[in-house]
Amino acid sequence: MKVAIVTGASSGIGQSAAVQIAKRGVGVLLTYNRNEQGALDTVKEIENAGGSAFTLPLEVGRSETFGGFKLAVAAALKDVWDRDSFDFLVNNAGFGQMAMFEDTTEELFDQFFRVLLKGPFFLTQTLLPLLADGGAIVNTSSNAALMSGLEPGYSAYGSMKAGLNGLTRYMAKEFSPRGIRVNAVSPGSTRTRIGDDAFDRFPEVIAPLAAKTALGRLGEPDDIGMVIAALLSDDCRWITAENIEVSGGLNL
Repeated sequence: MKVAIVTGASSGIGQSAAVQIAKRGVGVLLTYNRNEQGALDTVKEIENAGGSAFTLPLEVGRSETFGGFKLAVAAALKDVWDRDSFDFLVNNAGFGQMAMFEDTTEELFDQFFRVLLKGPFFLTQTLLPLLADGGAIVNTSSNAALMSGLEPGYSAYGSMKAGLNGLTRYMAKEFSPRGIRVNAVSPGSTRTRIGDDAFDRFPEVIAPLAAKTALGRLGEPDDIGMVIAALLSDDCRWITAENIEVSGGLNL
């Protein structure tokens, strides 16, 4: 059985990606930070559908913990799937917060950097020896880094995601001798828990976002999770170094 690692899979896009990947017959090792119950719920949903899943804690903003995480991954691969390697990595864990340029603190900027750019870089580097040749990686970016998604208040967040887009291309270039494909997805506004459940707390923002979207609604986690699962599959075996916007035509 092929195995995928999905970070930040206790809710939202990561949870959907884990479920959609499992539906394709892939075992899923999923991570969580604070929301352990959400991760356990994801495992239960996968297992109830006949799939195989396991969960581990991971704080992607603390790169000093990645060595220990690698050991835990190796143990889980052996115990759960009798594998010494895995096939797919989804760098999805992250957070979002609006802050106007003049109000962005150095602390917030550094937190964005650690979680959204440094984390995926060094987590991938740490896990690369366990990633099988011919595998695939998907990085969850954001259309905040694209012209279509430019909005006031996301200069630091969008800049880190733009860095992740560049990193995606370099990963694709450097990993290609091993047959490892690397792509990114850039969601638009999606109904997740991002920003401390911002869409639940401020439902009045949903209608204006839907009005700016060509397909006329807010994105749902499965809209992106299905694309991530497809990019990992052989259906997309000839695609690498691409960034796929998944926004329903925001500001089209």
